[in-house]
Amino acid sequence: MVRRRLLLALFVAIAVKSSAYGVMFTMLDDYREQFGINEGALGLVIAIGFFTSFFAQLTIAPLADRGRSRQLIFIGLALAIIGNFAMAFSDTLPQLLGSRFLSGLGLGCALPAMRRVIIVSDPEHLGRNLGRVLSCEVGGFAAGPVISAFLVEPFGIPAPFIVIGTALALVTLVIFSMPIPEVPAEDHPAERFAVDLLRDRAVAAGVLVGIAVFFMIGTFDSLWALMMNDLGAPTWMANTGVTLFVLPMVFMAPYGGKFVQRVGPFRAGGFGMLFGAACMGLYGAVSLPWLLMAVFLVHTLNDGMTVTGAGVAVGMVAPTERQAGAQGLLGGAQTLTGGVSASFAGVSYEVLGRTTTFAIAAAVITTLIVGARLLAGARWTTRGQLTAPPAHV
Repeated sequence: MVRRRLLLALFVAIAVKSSAYGVMFTMLDDYREQFGINEGALGLVIAIGFFTSFFAQLTIAPLADRGRSRQLIFIGLALAIIGNFAMAFSDTLPQLLGSRFLSGLGLGCALPAMRRVIIVSDPEHLGRNLGRVLSCEVGGFAAGPVISAFLVEPFGIPAPFIVIGTALALVTLVIFSMPIPEVPAEDHPAERFAVDLLRDRAVAAGVLVGIAVFFMIGTFDSLWALMMNDLGAPTWMANTGVTLFVLPMVFMAPYGGKFVQRVGPFRAGGFGMLFGAACMGLYGAVSLPWLLMAVFLVHTLNDGMTVTGAGVAVGMVAPTERQAGAQGLLGGAQTLTGGVSASFAGVSYEVLGRTTTFAIAAAVITTLIVGARLLAGARWTTRGQLTAPPAHV
């Protein structure tokens, strides 16, 4: 019962943290109109959170494997709470940058530690639980615009950040009323950072699958609305595409997690991404909006069932006492890839056009999966539970 309550509290915290990102993305126009901050500066505000999170996941998160999960979760959530309240009362570029810096640092500290606790607390249901993490991340992000719509107009810009910060503070109190499993002192890894885990070819393969996922997401999210507008599609197709893209992940990810754990995360995630690469190629080859929408709907269902493959694969093959470092390594690589792919897609679309851009994306995704298959070797068929017994909880 205590384990279930802890997992539920962690899921809620992840969803609330993610909603703050959704709120920020939908309020850029408000910051521009009310405070006179230009688009380039607002882009920097968004970017600093992601790059700070990338840095923290690679350098700070591995401390959770050295008996400091509780400390990192507390510090990370506290920074996120402070960052949200700071965002509520920021009206200049330096203030916004500082607030996003704190939020990104908090996410990078806390999320890998929370993932580690979720994995080792219930290794038998690794896939399902990581699927729930994805559902909470995506669902929380998607809830951000709804929160903004209800609160900003009647109560002003500070309202959504105050509500999210308060909710996060409450769930943090719940989390720290319960015991949090740590790695026993005798099992603490000697390595300070997590990059050495890439020496394990199976871990590297899982990271490549995860990079392929975020290369696809970054490219798709940045081009869908632009592409559909250029093709003369109805407004609703252009405006709702990104939202519809993530909905299957919200509802299907827990079932998809169970599926990839049962059949093997490398196989399920790899073949799912190859199917996704084919869909990306079709986005560049097809010019009929309704046919593109049909491809898109099939694509979303495929992703809902297979996109958890990377996280489950890394969770299965990484040493149990180094789960935080492994998940931080994966998360950091994905965060960086999402930013890079979105930047690539915009420039490529403008210079090379739609067909070439999506063809390049399909080729990159396919190459990453082929590389993952070669690296994984015999462990490509890994399935079941963790490869090592869970740490003492």
